Order: sequence, then C-alpha cells, then structure tokens
Amino acid sequence: MRFTIVCVGKMTEEYYRAAAKEYEKRLSRFGKTEIIELPDEKEPNHMSEGAIRDILKKEGVRVRAAIPKGAYVICLAIGGKKLSSEGFAAHLDALANGGVSHVVFLIGGSVGLEESIIKEADFRLSFSDMTFPHRLMRVILLEQVYRACKINANESYHK
Repeated sequence: MRFTIVCVGKMTEEYYRAAAKEYEKRLSRFGKTEIIELPDEKEPNHMSEGAIRDILKKEGVRVRAAIPKGAYVICLAIGGKKLSSEGFAAHLDALANGGVSHVVFLIGGSVGLEESIIKEADFRLSFSDMTFPHRLMRVILLEQVYRACKINANESYHK
C-alpha cells in the first residue's frame, strides 16, 4: 500500500525530524510513504475568528491541491472516530482488501483544517480528545501506520 501524509507546517525540530525519518525508513518495507509539507500561514498575535477562517481557507486551498486524485483520504480531526491500534490496522487491511492502494492522511496546521476538507474526507480519525502539536502528530501517525502494517503482517512489535 502507498501512504501519503499531507501536512501543514514544516517540521523544524530535529528530534521530530529524526523520529519521523526512522518510521519512514521502517515503513519502506511495506510500501511507499511520501510526506508532503505545505507552508503554514503566519499567525497574528491576537487571532480573531475572522483571522482563523482566513488562515484555514488559505491553507485549505493548498491542502486540497495536494490530495492525489483517486486516493482514499483520512483526515485527522478531533471529532473523528477513535480506533485502537488493532482497529486502525483492521481498517487499513479492509481498505487494501477492498482494492484501495493509496491512502492519504491529512494533518492540519496549528489552527486545524478547513471544515469543508474534514467533511469531504473518506474517513475522519481521532487519536485522542487531547490536543497535540501538529508536528508531533506526524510522528505519532507514522508510528501508528507502522504498527498497523506490523499487525497486518502478523509480526510482533513492542507494546
């Protein structure tokens, strides 16, 4: 299976980049993984609701343009469905068995994703009710995709 992660914001912290690279390397034996980093909008010190909408709209245009045609889109969203690691693995396995060969994950910037993009996604996934930095979320997502691939290959992985 091919995985693409479309994310708003550049990963500047070396420790996040190192962790992400490690999981990308581990995932390479299960298929191609591509990370598409999109520029985020500068945020004013005091953001009004209107400023947040403007940021989401501008970032949303870039996110929408980066989604490959024909891919199954999973959007990371606080209001999405929560799955166990096994449930996530089963979801990816069902997609593969159903003929899906390319899964795209969307991670918004610091103010999230435009609501229309969230609604248009094929699946909305939530990792927690907690809020995580979007750069850390990329590492968590890569780890969980790797874990799902290991589960689906009937290979052991640490708990």
